[in-house]
Amino acid sequence: MNMILLLAALAGALAVGAGAFGAHGASGAAAEWLKTGGQYQLIHAVAALVALQLGARGPAWLFLAGGLVFAGSLYLMALGLPRWLGAVTPIGGVLLIAGWLWLAYTAIRG
Repeated sequence: MNMILLLAALAGALAVGAGAFGAHGASGAAAEWLKTGGQYQLIHAVAALVALQLGARGPAWLFLAGGLVFAGSLYLMALGLPRWLGAVTPIGGVLLIAGWLWLAYTAIRG
């Protein structure tokens, strides 16, 4: 079983669900957190699949981990957990950026 493929598929499903709930079932800041988290997680689930297809497993793992930390912290706040979780969100962003930079390095290296 390809774990990256499995996790990317689950991340995509979660992102669509979160975005839909943000658009139709939540309001205020919670709706925005769900939409933002869903958008970032979905983009990076697809990026992980592309990286996997290119043989760049390291960047794929960073896209999945970063998406989980970034979006997950927003999802948890939207569900009513403490707002201090917002301090965790940038860690996910750093992981996402690192994934893109690693992918760029992989492209340069050939």
